[in-house]
Amino acid sequence: MKFITYLKTIDSVTIYPLVTLALFVLFFFVVILWVSKANKNYIENAKNIPLND
Repeated sequence: MKFITYLKTIDSVTIYPLVTLALFVLFFFVVILWVSKANKNYIENAKNIPLND
């Protein structure tokens, strides 16, 4: 039996992919927003951490 068969038996299963996609897009939007607003000195310091060891 295929996995899709089990999913079809669940009520409102079509909402789960939409919620997951919304969370995925929201996460990346927040990360992009944070990177654009982040302090440039913090980014330079974080970028050089591997080189300091």
